[in-house]
Order: sequence, then structure tokens, then C-alpha cells
Amino acid sequence: MGRRQIRVEWWEGLECAVQLDVVLPMYKEIWAEPPYCEGTNEIADFVDRFAQEVRLPRARLVVARCGDLPVGYAFGYPLPPDTGWWKAMDEETTAEFAAETGERTLGIVELAVRAGWRRQGVAARTHDCLLEGLGVERVTLAMRPDPEAAPAHAAYAAWGYRQVGQWRPADDEPVSHIMLLTLPVAAHGTVR
Repeated sequence: MGRRQIRVEWWEGLECAVQLDVVLPMYKEIWAEPPYCEGTNEIADFVDRFAQEVRLPRARLVVARCGDLPVGYAFGYPLPPDTGWWKAMDEETTAEFAAETGERTLGIVELAVRAGWRRQGVAARTHDCLLEGLGVERVTLAMRPDPEAAPAHAAYAAWGYRQVGQWRPADDEPVSHIMLLTLPVAAHGTVR
């Protein structure tokens, strides 16, 4: 079978909310798989969180499609100055490292591809589109360290991410690795 044609579309801010009917079926399908095994409560949490996060400045949603079929998505936003992202880590951070302006760091909240479309460049396309034109210095995301997530770890490592810490959202939830990608100066237009 030849390479399937993938196109990506993106929306910002409240335009993202209108796409929930496209994203939610993918979310339910992808995150129900091991190691995540998300159910009704996690799906409801996602819907509530998404409704709030689309209101953040420069929130962006990217959807990859093959024809009319949605096959993957990515969602994130630049971390606001009052973010708790870095405070949640187990590791100590410096004030300089954790300082956010609303333009410094893109937090990727969701990046997922349907099973039949993995390892075909869909994640890389959605990831690149998510970053395009935002002018951030760095990108962060949280991911599970489970062996079943090894392909995702390999992809992030190939893209240049490194682990900077870990967090446990709650006592009954698994640990996540906090990953960081520092972008080249040309990508964010800042001279250091």
C-alpha cells in the first residue's frame, strides 16, 4: 500500500471548541487503549478541561485527516505567567527556568494518533503544525513512562525532547515524565 495522503487543519482559541465533536471520538478510542485505559470519568475530565483550555490565549488545536477521516490531533497553548506546570514537578526548578510570560513555552496537552495511522508521520505533522508560527522558545509535555509508551518516547527523543522532571497529578494516578524541547533561536526569533 502506498503512503496515504494526510492533511492537517488548525484552529485557535474558541474556534477549537467547535471541533470537540471531531476530537472526542478520537480521544475516546485512543486513550481507552493500554496503558491509559481511560473510562467515563477521564473522558468527562477531558471535556471539562478542554472547554477551559480553549479560552487560554493562543490555544491551538491541530487535526490530521486522511480524506474526511480524522486520524490524529494535537492541542496545546503557551503557558501563562501564573501556570502551575513547573510547580507540579517533583524536582526543584530555578525561578529563571520556571518563569513564564505567556509566550515562552508551549505546553502540549494532547498529542495522539489512531492505532492504524501510527508510525506514518502523522504525529510529527501535527506536532510541527502545533508549533508553527507561535514564536515560543521551548515546548513541554507530560507523558507516561510505561513500556507500552516506548514508541512515543522514541519519537519525542528523535524530535529532541529530554526529560527534565516528573510529577504525579494525584496519589492514585501514575507518574508522568515532564519532557522539554528547546527550539533553535531561529524558530522563536530571539537573540540570546
